[in-house]
Amino acid sequence: MLPAQYRMTRSTEFDITVSRGTRAGQPDLVMYARSDETGDPGPRIGLIVSKAVGNAVDRHRVSRRLRHAARNLLEDLGPADRVVIRALPASRDAVSERLTQELRTGLERIRIRSGGST
Repeated sequence: MLPAQYRMTRSTEFDITVSRGTRAGQPDLVMYARSDETGDPGPRIGLIVSKAVGNAVDRHRVSRRLRHAARNLLEDLGPADRVVIRALPASRDAVSERLTQELRTGLERIRIRSGGST
């Protein structure tokens, strides 16, 4: 699981990351990332899993898989990085390995688009 210290909890952090962050789409998810030099130290990762993904059981399953996959990203993130992962309806049927690969690919695309940071 993703340790609590790395979880994004404030709605303002989500809003700023989604509106001002660099976006990268994947078949099962969309990632937004930015650097926040003024916030708390340590990378922060937030999840958005809407009702479009499925019922509560499906949403919780997707959330658990994404938190587990996001834990593998922590080593690639800097202390000022903020990442929001939005699950798409197709993520309901995706296996964990696929989600992990899509997260890595999305992070690489964001780094290319933002010139190497994040």
